[in-house]
Formats: sequence, structure tokens, C-alpha cells
Amino acid sequence: MVAFRLLRVVLHLFRGLAICALIFPRTDAAGRQNHVRRWSRELLALCNVAVQIRHAQGVPDAPRALIVANHVSWLDIFVINTFHPCRFVAKSDIRDWPLIGWLCEKTGTIFISRGKLRDVRRIYQGLVASLHAGEHVAFFPEGTTAPQGTLLPFHANLFEAAIEAEVPVQPYAVRYVDKDGRLHPAADFVGEMSFLESMLTVLKAGGMIVQLTLLPTIETGVVSHRRELADAARHAIASALGPAERVVDQIDPGR
Repeated sequence: MVAFRLLRVVLHLFRGLAICALIFPRTDAAGRQNHVRRWSRELLALCNVAVQIRHAQGVPDAPRALIVANHVSWLDIFVINTFHPCRFVAKSDIRDWPLIGWLCEKTGTIFISRGKLRDVRRIYQGLVASLHAGEHVAFFPEGTTAPQGTLLPFHANLFEAAIEAEVPVQPYAVRYVDKDGRLHPAADFVGEMSFLESMLTVLKAGGMIVQLTLLPTIETGVVSHRRELADAARHAIASALGPAERVVDQIDPGR
């Protein structure tokens, strides 16, 4: 059964390649977003992952915002894309993942190399341009995945793009649970686990629910320093994830 599910996922990935190669060049931005949204929903369905979209305190979706979220799994990008197709900032090694890396690149993902200041500046300029153009841009300020129940420090550098573009920051909280509402361990993608190992773990899990919670926007006119923005976003996400979340404190090199 797992092998059959894996085959279906692989075929779906190839379908995504065909859409990017044959349809994307012939459609506009709205058309590409619709394809990304539909394809992401179908991928999660094949992985037996159900998506619940929640609006904290009736929070509306911001038409223009820099979106930030906690990072648990490779699934996170596709979860967010089911609601809002975004240009993501992701670590450069994702580009080398089989099929997924090429798909991410063709759907507008911006890859960043760790520890390269020049790369951060290049990415920052691209984010500002994308936000000025009205695109939804998203990144994971922890910089890496963390086990559920843990929230790592937020790197502040890229929050400057929201200030420069004069758009708010909208935090999203991402949590994977079982049918009883308990954190689902199969979602964790940490340590030396490979992409294939993680996918097989997800397929063997027998299904899980991902809760995507939209949190109130943080206006850059009120919070005008990137470190303050990062801290405010982290506090909002930690509060939404609940008291069980372990907040790891350490010096943020992006300060």
C-alpha cells in the first residue's frame, strides 16, 4: 500500500513538472497561482494530509504582506500554497532534491546559501521588488526545520524587506496533529533524515491533519525595527501553537 501511494506521489510530481514546462509559459500569474494551489492540494491529499485553515480572532487575509511561519516539514510550503501561493525563500540545498527542487525553482522559490552575506543582500533586494510588485512572499525565519513542540530563534535580516516595501508582516502558525489533536511525530523533518525518508514516514502515518492559523498582521509603521518585527512574529506564533511549545532562546546571528 505504501509503495502504491509513493508511486502516485511520484507520478504527481512528474505531472507538476509537465505543468511547469508546458503550461506556465502560456499562462499569466493568476493562472500559475491557480495551478500551484490545485497541485499542492492534490499532493497533500495523496499524502493523506488534511488541511484546516484557521483565522485567529477573525483575522482576514492581508492582500499584501510578508508572510512568516514556523518550519516543521517540507510539507509546509505546499500547505501554505493551498491557501496562498507564495514566492518562498528556502535554503539552497532544496534545489538539489529530486523533482521537488526543480518544481520549487519553477514556481518562484528564491534559494539562499547559508552564511553568505552577499547572498542575503541579493535575496533582500529581490524580496523588496516582489513585494512592491504585489506578490505574496513567504519565508521561515527559524532558518531550518524544528521538531514539533520546539520554536527556534527567528533570524531578523529578511524582516527588513517588509519595512523597505512598507507592507505588514503576517505570521502563520503551522501544526500537524492526529485525529485526537495531539502533535503528530510523522511530520518532523529534522536531523539527518532525507527527503525520501520523510516522505515514506508521512505515507506510513495513515493520515494527519495540518492546522494553518492566520495571525494578526504586524504593521511595519508601528514596529519599525527588524529585530522587533522578528520578536513580535515569534511571540505571536508561539502563543498560537500553545503552552506546550518549547521556545529555544539563543543569540540570533541575524540580529
